[in-house]
Amino acid sequence: MISNARVRATPPPLARMDYSVYLVTGASHSAGRTTPEIVAAAIDGGVDIVQLRDKDRSVRERFAVGRKLRELTRAAGVPLLVNDRADLAQAIDADGVHLGDDDLPVDVARDLLGDDAIIGRSASFVEDARAAEQAGADYLGVGAVYATGSKADIDDDESGIGPERVAAIADAVSIPVVGIGGITADNAGPVIEAGADGVAVISAITAAEDPAAATRRLGEIVAETRS
Repeated sequence: MISNARVRATPPPLARMDYSVYLVTGASHSAGRTTPEIVAAAIDGGVDIVQLRDKDRSVRERFAVGRKLRELTRAAGVPLLVNDRADLAQAIDADGVHLGDDDLPVDVARDLLGDDAIIGRSASFVEDARAAEQAGADYLGVGAVYATGSKADIDDDESGIGPERVAAIADAVSIPVVGIGGITADNAGPVIEAGADGVAVISAITAAEDPAAATRRLGEIVAETRS
């Protein structure tokens, strides 16, 4: 069940976007539960944004899951993004896309999805962060903050960059910064202290015995660290 307290008619405008708790889906981490089940629980726990990733699924499978997620997130007023694929974001009427180094350039994705789309960009270095901001990215996914097994293809100098690099990037740009990679309830605080606007997680929610409670706890930690 989706908590009535979380229901919003539409996602908030970009100027008021809240990136505090950002769920990136990962079907292989979900302990036999479906991605829609995990997302529904995360919504109940107060998740602020959801990204459809599910890298181990085909595009056709992600399309089917994405349509279900679109229904859930739209009913709750939670923004839905798609990892890498602007075409898939279009197909499921998502709110935007998150792009990596091998994906479409930010300006091309903007042309495809429109001015109102939320376009995120991965960045591990200050120079890349500045370039992404200049290209028109709405926010940055910075990491991997801590060593993680979720992305086996990242270079050593992009893994475990630490809160210090998050702070350097946050100081260098004016758009929101979201820390990602190996973040849990135990180490989220230093990421927010470093200047991140939120934390993005996969297994900290999807692998949790109670995803709603895990989401809620992350939100509490972010709020407590800011106060």
